Amino acid sequence: MIIENVAYSYRRHHEVLHGVSIEFALGKTALLGPNGAGKSTLFSLCSGASAPRSGRIILGTAEASPRTLRRRVGLMAQTVRAMAGLTVREQVAYCGWLMGLSTREAVARADKMIADVDLADKADDRASRISGGQLRRVGLAQVLIGQPEVLLLDEPTAGLDPAQRMRFREVLERIPDNRVTVVSTHQVDDLTDGYDRVIVLSAGRIVFDGSPEEFLDLAPEDAPHRAEAAYLSLMVDE
Repeated sequence: MIIENVAYSYRRHHEVLHGVSIEFALGKTALLGPNGAGKSTLFSLCSGASAPRSGRIILGTAEASPRTLRRRVGLMAQTVRAMAGLTVREQVAYCGWLMGLSTREAVARADKMIADVDLADKADDRASRISGGQLRRVGLAQVLIGQPEVLLLDEPTAGLDPAQRMRFREVLERIPDNRVTVVSTHQVDDLTDGYDRVIVLSAGRIVFDGSPEEFLDLAPEDAPHRAEAAYLSLMVDE
C-alpha cells in the first residue's frame, strides 16, 4: 500500500494530514504518535471510510477507490462493541457473513479465528460478558475473518491493563508477515521485537520512518528509557 501526498481536513482551515507519503510494506509496522496526530484519520482514509482532500492511495499497482479499500483492507477500530445477545462465535461469524461468506463457511472460519486469538474457550460465552481485553481480541478475529490484504489496528491496547496488553501483543506477534499489518499507538512501550518498522506521525506529518534499531538510535545510549527519549526527540509542537 502506497500513500502519495495525502492531505485531509475536517474543516476548511483545520488540516489534519499535511501531504503525507508512506509506503506500507509486508510485515508489521508500528505507527507512533500522540493523540490528535492524525493516526486514526490516516487509517480512516486507508480503509476507505473517508476520501482524501488531495493525493491518492495505491493498492497493488493501481490507485484504489474507497470501495476497493473497504473490500481489501481490514480496520480494527479502537472501540470494539459486543453485539447484544450473541456469543463470541456468533459475533465473529456474523461479521464473516456480512463480508459475503456462506453461513457454514463463516462459522468454520470464525472457529479458526477465535482459536488464533486464544479465545477458543470463550467461543460459546456471550460477547457482552467477557473482559475488555478479550473483547479486543474478538475485534481482531472479526477483522481477520475477511482475510484482508492490509490489516490496520487502531490503538488496540489503549485502556488495557499490563497483563491484557501483553496477551494482545503475543497474539499480534503470531500474525504471519505475508500481509501488511500496521498498528497505531501512542505508547512507546508497545514497541516489541515483532515490528519490522517504526513510523512516527506528529502534527499530521511523518517525522520518522525507519527500523526499530534506527528509532532507538535517536536517543543517547545511556538514556534510561531509550524508546521514550527517541520518541520525545521527534515531537513537533502542535
